[in-house]
Amino acid sequence: MIKSDIDQEIVLPKSVIIIGGGLAGCEAAWQLSKRGIPVSLFEMKPEVFSPAHKTEHLAELVCSNSLRSNAIENAVGLLKEEMRTMGSLIMEAADATSVPAGRALAVDRNLFSLFIENKLSSSDNVEIIRREVTQIPDDSTVIIATGPLTSDAMAESISTLTGSEYLYFYDAISPIIYEESLDYTKVFKASRYDDTVKGDYINCPLTVEEYESFWRELLDGEEVSLRDFEDRKCFEGCLPIEVIARRGIKTLSFGPMKPVGLVDPRTGKQPHAVIQLRQENREATLFNMVGFQTKLTWPEQKRIFRTIPGLEGAEFARYGSIHRNTFLNSPALLENTLQLRSHRNIFFCGQVTGVEGYVESAASGLLAGISACHHLSKKVLSIPPRETALGALIHHIARKDLKHFQPMNINFGLFSPLPHKIRKRERGRHYAERSLKELGGWKDNLN
Repeated sequence: MIKSDIDQEIVLPKSVIIIGGGLAGCEAAWQLSKRGIPVSLFEMKPEVFSPAHKTEHLAELVCSNSLRSNAIENAVGLLKEEMRTMGSLIMEAADATSVPAGRALAVDRNLFSLFIENKLSSSDNVEIIRREVTQIPDDSTVIIATGPLTSDAMAESISTLTGSEYLYFYDAISPIIYEESLDYTKVFKASRYDDTVKGDYINCPLTVEEYESFWRELLDGEEVSLRDFEDRKCFEGCLPIEVIARRGIKTLSFGPMKPVGLVDPRTGKQPHAVIQLRQENREATLFNMVGFQTKLTWPEQKRIFRTIPGLEGAEFARYGSIHRNTFLNSPALLENTLQLRSHRNIFFCGQVTGVEGYVESAASGLLAGISACHHLSKKVLSIPPRETALGALIHHIARKDLKHFQPMNINFGLFSPLPHKIRKRERGRHYAERSLKELGGWKDNLN
């Protein structure tokens, strides 16, 4: 409480402490600030950097610059549309800083981060504090959004608080190549199944012989050595390219190197395999190797990837790398409001909860911000129904009957089933129509 000039007590909204300035933390801060709740947003950079972060900005994208499909018939595209409906800062930033990526939503990562940072900095309700937090305050409403690369000190504090051992897995990021180093006599531009416009992706086609030679090089490539106490637990949706290769000679050509929907204009035929490069920035000077996350050593990446047609002279702006991602056993610890069951003033959001992906992380931050607002106002929050993407995501990470919890991207398998059998190609549209209708009702009730 403070006193005014006429000596009357004025009750101010209680502030919320948010630890972590990634996508989830920034989204939570925005949801609270626009509801009039003061926020202290703590970000450890530039005082402390994780092994993967390179810039001082908030909401730094450390892996791909793609937020994946933008079509609402796709689960992640639907999740993005729901977030737009809920006034998401992350989606506003992504739409404002997008770069060509076919049917996907990709962003200029620097402009994206700056957009978010500027929006939060200009809010009267947000204070950004550049300092590492090593202990969790026990007398405040706190949102922990420290991400999969939580610092050692904070990880120890969370472990002490929850009394639970961490699970962990390994996540790898893809290399980025300078556009000017590509050989355009060997590559072609195209998007899958799109022959009406010039494609957004640069495609490196391989013959059977070139593909099999590349596959053998991956098998023999030298990898970064892990420390003695670490083992290899990789998230299935983000496996290193060499791990996929070990599953068989055809695995890559049916996975990240699949050629379907692409025709090489020089031959008029579909290549045996294709490596796609996605635009990384608006100036189109940088391109990301799609699906080529790796734990090969840097010299091996340069040697092996330069055997790809069109990449013989490739110059790398960033090599792929590997880092440990840490996440909670959320079903055992969290309510569906993202509150810690043992300490209801503490909320978790982002990839530390076990959601996987940029969009999913931001979505959990959106819900954590709304939940914290209801907690402060002592109102009961009804979570979004499981017919929505937001509700399906929360149900997955907080369902008490889940015995073997693993990180998960949003997918229609997490939703409540459709009431009737529908042809596969039409299911996405039916899920989307039902979801947006249900979300509208939930939002009206929330307001």
